[in-house]
Amino acid sequence: MPSTVFSSLSGHETTIRVNGRFNYEVFSRFRAAYLIEGSDRKCSRRLVIDLAGTEYIDSSGMDMLLLMRDEMGRDGASIEIVNLSPEIRNFLEIACFDRLFKMT
Repeated sequence: MPSTVFSSLSGHETTIRVNGRFNYEVFSRFRAAYLIEGSDRKCSRRLVIDLAGTEYIDSSGMDMLLLMRDEMGRDGASIEIVNLSPEIRNFLEIACFDRLFKMT
């Protein structure tokens, strides 16, 4: 099953959902999801990355999260990663992502 990326905007909050594998395959779609929303409205004030449908994340997925943080965080956007599976949460905590992102 191919991975998919969906984004939705509500007020000043953009939610991006990654379903399937969060790896290099989704790079351009993931980046477009937050850059298009941000450029249109001079950056959503809040970005929510919903990983409820994410079955796997690798180092390229982690790199995408860091790139997003660099590109959007400098404009004052709040970024939160939500609905993590225990496995993905553990993987991100080992890499100290819980120090860089709010994770719920």
